[in-house]
Amino acid sequence: MTDAWPDIPYAPWKDSCTTLHLWTQIVGKYRLAHTPWVNHSWHATFYVTSRGLTTSLIPAGSRGVQFDFDFIDHSLIGTATDGSRGAFVLQPMSVANFYKRFGELTDNLGVPTKINGKPNEVPDAIPFERDTIHRSYDADAVNRFWRALVQVDRVLKCFRTGFLGKVSPVHFFWGSFDLAVTRFSGRRAPLHPGGIPGLPDPVAREAYSHEVSSAGFWPGGGPVDYPAFYSYAYPAPYGFSSHRVTPDLAFFDEKAGEFILPYGVVKSASDPDKSLLDFLEATYEAAARLANWDRASLECPRGKIDVPRPL
Repeated sequence: MTDAWPDIPYAPWKDSCTTLHLWTQIVGKYRLAHTPWVNHSWHATFYVTSRGLTTSLIPAGSRGVQFDFDFIDHSLIGTATDGSRGAFVLQPMSVANFYKRFGELTDNLGVPTKINGKPNEVPDAIPFERDTIHRSYDADAVNRFWRALVQVDRVLKCFRTGFLGKVSPVHFFWGSFDLAVTRFSGRRAPLHPGGIPGLPDPVAREAYSHEVSSAGFWPGGGPVDYPAFYSYAYPAPYGFSSHRVTPDLAFFDEKAGEFILPYGVVKSASDPDKSLLDFLEATYEAAARLANWDRASLECPRGKIDVPRPL
């Protein structure tokens, strides 16, 4: 674990990544089924921890329950506020088997629930209880992916401090399987057209109810078959796609409709943090300047440790 920015080529662990994606959806849908709606689906997300990913505390009647993916010891752990605890080992198993074992875990914790049993935002979705195809789990690759998330989470949180307006937490979306942070101009956006595969139109429209500049990290799949950072604006202002951004190896992907920066560019940079922050700032600048955001009211210097923001 000495490599701060680990090597995480997508192809060797593609099958494991797909399986893990579906496992996280099962657990994520449990949180979704128990938590009141928060704007832009912020109530459904996971967060990076010192060992993997967590749901954080979920209401369960008068109790609370939390589920943690541990990518060091490779287990899924459920804990409740009455002290009860359960877990099972993460190893090669089908999505259907994981779904069954997760149901047993919630039953044993006394917090059973029914979830929507169909995956979201994935092509050719198979209901969880019938998916015996996806069953790979490369523990080393999963651990390296989590270690990359730790670094990305840290830099995104640093970037987040430079904004006074409405800004999301840095959180992990199990639907699209990405770590993201989103800034808002404060203005309403045009009604989203919907039509995102595997995502109900009301959810997409609520998520994009206001103008955004959003950035994050994918392990691969979807529009790019390698780990990459992305940044987009909704609605994209005129000239956004042709705006020059840094680092030089960043580019606008017309098919994805987003700026892309390969993870490998950041990993190999002499200063990975600066490389990523340059990309985040440049792509935000493109969105905010071209859309005439009230930047004087929304922006501030990035935060410093133990130093109150100067007024």
